[in-house]
Amino acid sequence: MHSINTAKRELFYWVTVLFTFALGTATGDLLAESLGLGYAQSALIFGASIAIIAIGYFYFRMNAVLAFWLAYILTRPLGASMGDLLSQSATNGGFGFGTVGTSMLFLSIIVSLVIYLSLKQKKPALLPIDR
Repeated sequence: MHSINTAKRELFYWVTVLFTFALGTATGDLLAESLGLGYAQSALIFGASIAIIAIGYFYFRMNAVLAFWLAYILTRPLGASMGDLLSQSATNGGFGFGTVGTSMLFLSIIVSLVIYLSLKQKKPALLPIDR
């Protein structure tokens, strides 16, 4: 992210974001609905794929930029599969929380994590004049 400092790199970044959002959702739906794997199995496939990339990066010295972009591309179909799994009715293979319930669940998890990480952050050392 810190190396996105030229117009060409920023254009590449935003084009990638747009493509991953559009194609990622379509890929998640393709596996879950069109190929009949279901939302849970699709989420497991995408989650396992991200885990394999992480293993490649941490244990086999996979290129950091390649690992980032591969994992980034897979987060959208993972998110779409998870969102569908939680929001769709049980007759459609989901948990039936609905879109509002799923959004509230994700919002509460995100807010909780932000609060936790903010509180966990190390406090700066006191200067001699502050003691």
